[in-house]
Amino acid sequence: MATLAPAFAASTATAAPAAAPSAGTPSAVSSPAAKSVLDRYAKQKPTWKRCDAETPAAYQCATVKVPLDYRKPGGKRIDLAISRIRTAEPGKRRGILLSNPGGPGGEGLWMPLMMKEELPKSVLKSYDLVGFDPRGVGRSSPVTCNLTPEEENWLRPYKAETYAKDVAWASTVADKCREKMGDRLPHITTRNTARDLDLVRAILGEKKISYFGYSYGTYLGAVYTQLFPRRADRFVLDSAVDPERAWRGMIQWWAEGVEPAFDRWTGWAAERSKTYGLGDTPKKVEGTFWDLVAQADEEPIDLDGQLVTGDDIRSGMRAAVFSPQSATEAFVELKKAADGKPVATEKLKAFTGSEERGAAGAAVETPADNGTASFWAVVCGDNSAVWSRDPETYRRDAIEDKGRYPLFGDFASSIKPCAFWGKSAEPVTVVKNKVGSLVVQNEWDSQTPLPSGQALHAQLRGSKMITVLGGEGHGVYPSGNTCTDGAVNRYLATGKLPAKDVTCKATATSNAQARQNEKPDALPGSPVPERAPNRF
Repeated sequence: MATLAPAFAASTATAAPAAAPSAGTPSAVSSPAAKSVLDRYAKQKPTWKRCDAETPAAYQCATVKVPLDYRKPGGKRIDLAISRIRTAEPGKRRGILLSNPGGPGGEGLWMPLMMKEELPKSVLKSYDLVGFDPRGVGRSSPVTCNLTPEEENWLRPYKAETYAKDVAWASTVADKCREKMGDRLPHITTRNTARDLDLVRAILGEKKISYFGYSYGTYLGAVYTQLFPRRADRFVLDSAVDPERAWRGMIQWWAEGVEPAFDRWTGWAAERSKTYGLGDTPKKVEGTFWDLVAQADEEPIDLDGQLVTGDDIRSGMRAAVFSPQSATEAFVELKKAADGKPVATEKLKAFTGSEERGAAGAAVETPADNGTASFWAVVCGDNSAVWSRDPETYRRDAIEDKGRYPLFGDFASSIKPCAFWGKSAEPVTVVKNKVGSLVVQNEWDSQTPLPSGQALHAQLRGSKMITVLGGEGHGVYPSGNTCTDGAVNRYLATGKLPAKDVTCKATATSNAQARQNEKPDALPGSPVPERAPNRF
């Protein structure tokens, strides 16, 4: 550790912000005093304990301290909760494999449990599996804004008559966050979380980290490679965020990405009109859909006491149509409900939502709004420059995008709390490097569309990309597809990237497995956010 601590200090200092850093460029080396403080952080010795009486004894948890503000490491400290499952073959150990499930705001302490179940023995023997709750989340000094459930509801359709209320809501959320957590919110960012990962690396006595990130976790991984390129070993980035569109543009991509998926769905349903009766041409299926939306706008559909409006149908179909069969079956049941007929409620989750389950080892005292509060801290704080301060900008964008992307354009582009947030503490990270990594992407992804993965691949110039043609769902690995799973496993086991980009074809089995991955029964939590389709 005596040799690792100074290396960590220099690495972190390079990535730490100076008084006036240039956008996307590591800043000037911090002062010797700051390096000395970071050395002391790196020399922490975690006290590992069994995470929970109901989880395996090998699944251990600990808490370490990290600086709230890496510019002032001698100032306030916060907790970072970490977990691990050590390799069963220490003699074949290569290092640590960190992982992140997505978010922002997703708890990741449980990830070693999932990775232990999914990774083959050829990979498991090489790594201690390490998870963590990102700063501000779960057991890692969780943030809260004391938001009500209604205030947490943030994907709101544009309506002229309610827009003033939506502006007031956005302002209220920002005000409540500032009032409750004002001194901490500017530091709950992806850049600081990447620095936390590097501190964990140093504390655990490692020269490098390997990493597996899903969705938001791909952005976190990409930022790490930019700040600490020499510390990155084997990086798998599954269902990727485009750093240049973080974060307003990524939310808007939900609207752009769903339109071709909607067209695919109408064609699929039309080819099976004898089975589902929605119309024998794509145009007729589209008409059937919008007729039901109009009907529900006039008289909401009663699903066991839950009223489903036309806006609810639009929002629900945004995620549903990336699996044409699931979308068709759900829509058929919704039509039955509108006609007063009995329905199969288990097929209607796209329109009714499903209860989110807590993750194993989750903090009992985590504030109810922690996921939302930490989401806004990152989404608003990573790059405040992309969020206009003028509510009229959002009004115009919502009207225009509803015309361009009728299913979801106004939801994505309307006012958000970031319009009233403070300025980012640092410039946005420009990702552009040659660090080796493996980007994995489904063709039909409800949260991070294919062009998003292609964009990250282009920015990570040392990366190779696996594209799953016909792949449905958000989160590729594992799917039981020998092409995709095999390529990921070989890379993690050997460190050798494919010689060129790989194209795999989805199968009915792999798509079904991808959908199952989004609703795990035995594993605590999920690597993919269909449980919460308003997250990455």
